Amino acid sequence: MTETETNAYDVVVLGAGPVGENVADRTRAAGLTTAVVESELVGGECSYWACMPSKALLRPVIARADARRVPGLSQSVQGPLDASAVLAHRDYYTSDWKDDGQVGWLDSIGADLYRGHGRLTGPRTVTVTGPDGGERVLTARHAVAVCTGSRAALPGLPGLDEVRPWTSREATSSKNVPGRLIVVGGGVVATEMATVWQALGAKVTVLVRGKGLLARMEPFAGELVAEALTEAGADVRTGTSVKAVTRENGTVVAVTDTGDRVEADEILFATGRAPRTDDLGLETIGLEPGSWLDVDDSLRVTGHDWLYAVGDVNQRALLTHQGKYQARIAGAAIAARATGETLLAQPWGAHAATADHAAVPQVVFTDPEAAAVGLSLAEAEQAGHRVRAVDVDLSTVAGAGLYADGYKGRARMVVDVEDEILRGVTLVGPGVGELIHSATIAVAGQVPIGRLWHAVPSYPTISEVWLRLLEAYRDS
Repeated sequence: MTETETNAYDVVVLGAGPVGENVADRTRAAGLTTAVVESELVGGECSYWACMPSKALLRPVIARADARRVPGLSQSVQGPLDASAVLAHRDYYTSDWKDDGQVGWLDSIGADLYRGHGRLTGPRTVTVTGPDGGERVLTARHAVAVCTGSRAALPGLPGLDEVRPWTSREATSSKNVPGRLIVVGGGVVATEMATVWQALGAKVTVLVRGKGLLARMEPFAGELVAEALTEAGADVRTGTSVKAVTRENGTVVAVTDTGDRVEADEILFATGRAPRTDDLGLETIGLEPGSWLDVDDSLRVTGHDWLYAVGDVNQRALLTHQGKYQARIAGAAIAARATGETLLAQPWGAHAATADHAAVPQVVFTDPEAAAVGLSLAEAEQAGHRVRAVDVDLSTVAGAGLYADGYKGRARMVVDVEDEILRGVTLVGPGVGELIHSATIAVAGQVPIGRLWHAVPSYPTISEVWLRLLEAYRDS
């Protein structure tokens, strides 16, 4: 019998997506030896099945939509998109689902990559089963970081496996445009993929269980996106649940709670996420397999001083950029604890992921774009803050009118009337994704309203909405 190889490291990272890569980057920068374990592609969900392919698909769609609203250009872009070119553009940004470049980056920082499935087999111990079935045991002197992300959660409908539904992975990697597509869900994946495939020529039907789209944002965000999808030709049905789904002679049939039958070539379920923790050996350290992992603000798992859970697995903010932020915090905290440095764990300290609670930004790359940071009005009120919301029609801003004829959009800032700081900002309209970082700085920096008056927006840009919002607050 061959003896199992054992290697010791300061840090072992499970998962080589953007979150795991960033943890490794920070621990290596601190001089800690680091192993990274990955069962699929180095670069993870974001690089191959989420952020990068979806935005590569969306960019031509949004560019055409913007061009159609510009005089002198609109008549030149009335034809259909070149679907094969758009899909090829997507393939380029996924490196054709090859991870050589990202493997090279890991090597450049001095992290050791182990390909295979990693499972905890006790405290500070990870056993990796490689593609050939061989096993290696990795031990961690200081920390194991679980950065395995999340997967699409499918509803428990009878026979769903036989239907072969799309999840976010199939929706971003499909090699062909379906003639008809049903999208079940009303969140970010649902709205972005409905936007893409409708623009590429599919007849899209969106089935939303709730009252509207983008339920986690201000209500007007979902309303404007639904209006635009409908104008583009999609059939958006709210208050509609799917009770049964079958595939008959290649055709998908979805039956709703009202008895309607909706037929399509493919069906996408964008109905939530589940943590990739079901086969990680959590039971060997007293945790529940398949569970989200509770952490403190340094991303350390409750009750385990050597275990960290970073990114989607802790359910704090299921966004790549927020996971990378957590990874920078976690990597710094691991290094500080390993070297005996003082931990700066106070809010907004170097080892506290405070933004997870107060300043999470997000952009939905639909047409129009929807962007938000911090709390919505309802969330702020529910949290017990005394707040006032002020709204501005973005079409009244000179820069918006220059950006596009018939510009439609809206902005809201939620102001804490006691501290006179911003608790949240929401922007909806073409091009607003590039405005959200200024709002993020204002919210994360807790910049007082009085100081914001001195942040002069350049004229004529859409950013002049900041002045309009401040005026609306002063005059309300």
